[in-house]
Amino acid sequence: MKRKNTSAHTPAAADQALLQAVRVLPVTEPGPRRRFQSLLRQHHYLGGLKAVGEQMYYVAVDAQDRWLALLLFSAAARHLKQRDQWIGWSRQQRDRRRALVVNNSRFLILPDAHVPNLGSRVLRLALDRLAADWQARYGHPVLVVETFVDPAQFNGTVYTAQGWQELGRTDGWGRCRRDYYVQHDRPKRLFVREIARHARRSLQAEHLQPALASVEKQAGARCYHQCGQIRALTEHFKALPEYRGRVESYPVWSLVTLLLLAHLCDAPRGQKDLAKLARRLTQHQRRALGIRPDAQGRFPAPSQSTFSRLLSGLAADRLNHVLLDIQTQVRGAPPPGELIVVDGKEPRHGPGEAILTAVSVPSQYYLGSARVDTKTNEIPVARQLFGQLDLAGRTVALDALHTQDQTARELVLEHGAHYLLTVKNNQPTLRQNLEKKVPVPPTGFSPSARDAHPGAAAREEQGRG
Repeated sequence: MKRKNTSAHTPAAADQALLQAVRVLPVTEPGPRRRFQSLLRQHHYLGGLKAVGEQMYYVAVDAQDRWLALLLFSAAARHLKQRDQWIGWSRQQRDRRRALVVNNSRFLILPDAHVPNLGSRVLRLALDRLAADWQARYGHPVLVVETFVDPAQFNGTVYTAQGWQELGRTDGWGRCRRDYYVQHDRPKRLFVREIARHARRSLQAEHLQPALASVEKQAGARCYHQCGQIRALTEHFKALPEYRGRVESYPVWSLVTLLLLAHLCDAPRGQKDLAKLARRLTQHQRRALGIRPDAQGRFPAPSQSTFSRLLSGLAADRLNHVLLDIQTQVRGAPPPGELIVVDGKEPRHGPGEAILTAVSVPSQYYLGSARVDTKTNEIPVARQLFGQLDLAGRTVALDALHTQDQTARELVLEHGAHYLLTVKNNQPTLRQNLEKKVPVPPTGFSPSARDAHPGAAAREEQGRG
């Protein structure tokens, strides 16, 4: 009987054993990362990559911890027409949620580890742990991965074997600096893959899931106004007086226009947040704001301290008139007959003065505001603010702090207005009298619904008297 020759099956068996034993591990220590980059420079056709921002290094090892392959995941590309269409998100969503998409920016099988199917095995193992590793390190998972394949070098077989979808070729442009791209005339094949269930549905949703919401908060707001629109906004503020004897880079009207842009972009308006928004503006947008170029011809971004000085030195009365003029041009005259609400707000973050503001509801039409100096309170400031408003025949609502005889008297006798004042335990006698004479309105009563509640109407009439 002829003995079976098993020597021909030995290499295949060894390869299979290696595939079963291979593990993918994150590389976090400086020493192994330097080795990682050195191997990329030696063996990858693109060389090493100094990735910035969020990133994950992985190495595939065998049972003896011998390095077999390297993978580097880093920030996704800013602009990819095919990817953005495939996801279905808007430009604003892309800018706020791009951290949920990552790029497999380097993938290298080391020269002495070319085993059939090793690439597919390593890629699958990396993707199996990628979202959890990203969550552990950065506080959020990733939902989609993308990569580029140079058709002159590779066919992308490893990616297609793992279910990646090819979306087409890029336009052949590469990002050189923050706002500058150059054409390299080497279009790449673009591959993408969802690594979370319903990933695209999540990325295009109106609101992110709570577990992902931190990504948008960290990304911050961006300005999408065109340069022509920004220049038109600056014209409104050029009449503002300059509070400095010498202006170098930032005219006052440029800085105030940026304040308005922050409001229009729904960005936070603290000094630190304003500086962050300014840094996100393009060079063209900063030029449209009227910012003056530096010695290198670049248009700088104002710092946090610049905004602090602006908010201290700005002529508040003049700014208030300008804002009212802008509102009239955009929205027309204030709607007549609406309830006027006067309310004060304290700064949410850090020191600063409170602001007392008058708006009409429900239209939220801005009518005016005044600063509340730290040496006083809202009561005298509100009485001064009444003189700046047209209150004849209108009803003015204020909170319990303003339930004062003099405030009510001035509204009726000097301004011809009606008042709607809140009565709480800070006016115990008045509250007891009201409870005896006027039925308590149902729970959930609001001033806008006062006509539906006889008790509320009675309280208002008593206030008018």
